[in-house]
Amino acid sequence: MAFSPAQKLRPVVAPRSPWSLDEVAGRLMEISASKASAALTIAFTLVCEAQEHGEPVGWVTSAENFFYPPDVAQGGTDLAALVVVRLADIKNIARAGEKLLRSGGFGVVVLDLGAADIPMPLQTRLTGLAHRHHTALLCLTEKDSAAFSLGSLVSLRAHAEKKHAEDHRFACTLRVFKDKRRGPTWSYEDLYTGPAGLC
Repeated sequence: MAFSPAQKLRPVVAPRSPWSLDEVAGRLMEISASKASAALTIAFTLVCEAQEHGEPVGWVTSAENFFYPPDVAQGGTDLAALVVVRLADIKNIARAGEKLLRSGGFGVVVLDLGAADIPMPLQTRLTGLAHRHHTALLCLTEKDSAAFSLGSLVSLRAHAEKKHAEDHRFACTLRVFKDKRRGPTWSYEDLYTGPAGLC
């Protein structure tokens, strides 16, 4: 079959993953999980992508609920370039995140909330700052998939799960329940061979 010159010159563009820094920048997102490992793994894919593009990343968490740094480093994260804030009181995580967002210096800010919530006035400020500075604001929560989201301002709400795959690997899946841009009709899945603490 012959092709016209216009058809020959048309570039082939690979579809962009909806779980990428370009797609989620400027948005308030929530990823929940019954156990933190799958949510952490998927969150760090975004962290690594931001670092590859030279974007600083801030991670705010509590003293009790913290990722294991050697596992994260093995997965490709540059720990020396990751700003980590650990707080004694889990209720202060969102307020610390607000301070990072106000600086305008981060491409991604992760709030590892656990079971904590964010009051609506603070959530409004966080959403506005994320949009203004084009920062991906990712909240990690510990809840099951049927639980309510943090609030109506959440632009993307998803649940993370993991399961065993072949060759001693794990499949981590992000199932989207709410997406104000694309609609809740997509999921993201990738295979990982990382340590058990992340996968």
